Amino acid sequence: MIRVLLVDDQSIVREGLRSLLQAKPDLDIVGEAENGQVGVEQAIALQPDVVLMDVRMPVMDGVAATRSLQEKIPHIRILILTTFDDDEYVTQALRYGAKGYLLKDTPSEELAQAIRAVHKGYTHLGPGLFEKMLSPAPTPPPPTLPPELAQLTPRELEVLHLIGQGYSNREIAQTLYITERTVKNHVSSILSRLHLRDRLQVALLTSTLGFHPGKSSDRSESP
Repeated sequence: MIRVLLVDDQSIVREGLRSLLQAKPDLDIVGEAENGQVGVEQAIALQPDVVLMDVRMPVMDGVAATRSLQEKIPHIRILILTTFDDDEYVTQALRYGAKGYLLKDTPSEELAQAIRAVHKGYTHLGPGLFEKMLSPAPTPPPPTLPPELAQLTPRELEVLHLIGQGYSNREIAQTLYITERTVKNHVSSILSRLHLRDRLQVALLTSTLGFHPGKSSDRSESP
């Protein structure tokens, strides 16, 4: 016999669950609770095998109750009851040790099967969130340039980056396949646009913005 505790703030939901589950010969509804705090207290007192836990409840929600129960009674299996709007709550509850989740309108036989599965140690993931968890993460937007650098040309940004890595004018010219005179012109333009005095200040700026020096720089080199 699998001992089940129902935790939901809506009495009509608890009554419906009890009606559906108590007809199953291997399931025994041992108690009910109207919020997470009472659910934790009931679970400690009644020692159920499986807790059907709503996520959105007053006093203590299902996420906090799941975390508390996993700390106090780690062997208890928790199955989250949810709606399609509760994705973030469900994800947090799973992180804290819940063994799965079900939609509140799940048919009785599937509900019973899910309880049996988590009681045996399996994980039960219902529809909706499972597909979202498998979908690729959205591509982050391209990084925006700090305001200080937005006025520089693409070539000047390349030169700035190499200065930050400690390259001399000659090394920059060799790397970018341009003349040293062109490099000096770019460096002068960078100093003017950014209102900086010398290459040392350029290097300090690049360090602040995340450009990490890769080699020694000839700080005495003129622009």
